[in-house]
Amino acid sequence: MKLVNLTPHEITLVVSEGELKIQPSGIVARVSVTREKVDEISVDGKIIPIYRNKFGQVEDLPNPAPDTLYIVSAIVAQAVPDRTDVVIPDDAVRDEAGRIIGARGLARV
Repeated sequence: MKLVNLTPHEITLVVSEGELKIQPSGIVARVSVTREKVDEISVDGKIIPIYRNKFGQVEDLPNPAPDTLYIVSAIVAQAVPDRTDVVIPDDAVRDEAGRIIGARGLARV
């Protein structure tokens, strides 16, 4: 099985046999977003806008290929729920400071 990392970050999978590091492929799958300002609030004298995000088409996601899984962001995976070849990192591994340093597996959304 081939894993293609379509995120901008190295993915580290921590499994019983050790770690598997998957480098970014250089292609980043994304979902287009349009924002519409719908409100604003004031906090400590500072105005903070509130937007409504509308998600559009998935960009730069290759067509399915034999024996290939594409690792993407959760938002991309949610946009293509029928694609069984699209997965996200799952079951986060954290360091002492609480930062995510890997995942114990992959998940379909």
